Amino acid sequence: MSEQAMVPVTILTGFLGSGKTTLLNRVLKENHGMKIAVIENEFGEIGVDNDILETGDEQIVEMNNGCICCTVRGDLIRILGELKAKRTAGSLKFDRVVIETTGMADPGPVAQTFFTDEEIGGYYLLDSILTLIDAKHATQTLDEFQEAQEQVGFADRLLLSKTDLVGEDEVNALSARLRKMNPRAPIKKVHFGEMPIQEIFDIRGFNLNAILEIDPSFLIDNHHEHHDEVDSFVFRTNQPFDGQKLEQFLGGMIQVYGPDLLRYKGVLWMKGNPNRVVFQGVHMMMGGDTGKPWAKTDKKESVMVFIGKKLPKDLFIAGLEQCLANAK
Repeated sequence: MSEQAMVPVTILTGFLGSGKTTLLNRVLKENHGMKIAVIENEFGEIGVDNDILETGDEQIVEMNNGCICCTVRGDLIRILGELKAKRTAGSLKFDRVVIETTGMADPGPVAQTFFTDEEIGGYYLLDSILTLIDAKHATQTLDEFQEAQEQVGFADRLLLSKTDLVGEDEVNALSARLRKMNPRAPIKKVHFGEMPIQEIFDIRGFNLNAILEIDPSFLIDNHHEHHDEVDSFVFRTNQPFDGQKLEQFLGGMIQVYGPDLLRYKGVLWMKGNPNRVVFQGVHMMMGGDTGKPWAKTDKKESVMVFIGKKLPKDLFIAGLEQCLANAK
């Protein structure tokens, strides 16, 4: 299937009380002209409004605006397969899928579903992981729960809710902390789930050729230093890589540190290659692709970002330097 024909999927994550349900309810009720299938990957939590979803067994409820709501207790691959079968048969119509993970969940395994299962990966296109953060309670939540830190690390976009309940200094300090944990996710404020739909969908955070945006302000030292388990670093060089060395090195590091690597992504200049090489990964899954050709006027460089738990930054950087084409 061409990318255009594939069904885009957004994974919505965030800690309990961060406003996921408010945002989802808005998506499910608003007249936006899109038919969206929402999968609530829930384990005993009450998610979307109870008048929309009767708790109990799995079911699919169709909303007035054509959106569909499914509660799933069980295997995500199975429900995605069932939705695909119904859509192919014409008994269900939807344009895209939103998966809401539980407040305590690590979204990594959900993301990996789209890479490990061929049938699912060939039909659905993973668009992005959105993480909602409750500005009022975020500092305490990030201090206490590693899962909350991981959700930040996985995000393609961070949505800050409840910013009206805290002062501007607090919002700025929180934003600085989040940038240090994940410099590649833009931070947007969301008020009671009110957010332009185009800010939520078609972000293409998982598209290999999507631009690698890194927030330069993440390097600015924050006065309140938090030693978060989830942290990030960026490797940047204006020398070309030796492709074979780099592949071996990254392969080895992923074998060892894969479980702690949440997201990693890069746009690379490879010796002897007229095109950029784009790569990204989640945990142990890494993919690469050919990017745009280098134009004569381009400043050739490689930029890579690694986000993970207690990663040995020095080891990674020393190893990457050894993979440069002119490394001794």
